Amino acid sequence: MIRSPFVAYAGPFLAFYGLLALSWVAPLPALAIQAGFVAIMAAVIVIVARPVLRPARVRNWFTTPLIGVAVFAIWIAPDRLFPGYRHFWLFENPLMGKLQTGLSVEARGQTAVLWLRAIRAVAIVPVAEELFWRGWLMRWLISPDFEAIPLGTWSASAFWIVALLFASEHGPYWDVGLAAGLLYNWWMVRTRSLGDLMLAHAVTNACLSAYVVWSGRWEYWL
Repeated sequence: MIRSPFVAYAGPFLAFYGLLALSWVAPLPALAIQAGFVAIMAAVIVIVARPVLRPARVRNWFTTPLIGVAVFAIWIAPDRLFPGYRHFWLFENPLMGKLQTGLSVEARGQTAVLWLRAIRAVAIVPVAEELFWRGWLMRWLISPDFEAIPLGTWSASAFWIVALLFASEHGPYWDVGLAAGLLYNWWMVRTRSLGDLMLAHAVTNACLSAYVVWSGRWEYWL
């Protein structure tokens, strides 16, 4: 078992982006890519992150899902209220990228691909991202000896740096990414619970995945 604290918190996130880069260039069918993604990431999480996931517990079973739904509503609100809003140059540009999905037209018609892509969004992404952003980085910015810093410890600089970096990770959706990052960070400070953050994030992504398939707004699945 991997015992490095850094690897336990950051390893799944780094593996996720490594696989994401490979998926963009791999000449494989969409089903193979999505299935491989889920299987490999599940193995990585079990192997490297199990020690820090074992104590993670959800403490707010009512409020935490509501936080997740609120982030989902924030995420889609600008595009629902102002069609074409995200094509403005502040969002689509060489730095932030374009609104385009990695799923081909053919893949969008394959039920198994859609289920696997949703599983990736709901079960893999929240674990990898919350371990990295609010489990590791938010504490490491306070002290390199991050394990000595309790989860959810308040630091204005760490709070805002993590929120801004989380926003930048979401490309053309950086504005709602910033709002989501601020809300997630606030909830971490309030709950001091990785379990609650993973659940909130999972609820957000579950709502968004259902919305993508229902509405055909595939660009939300970057």
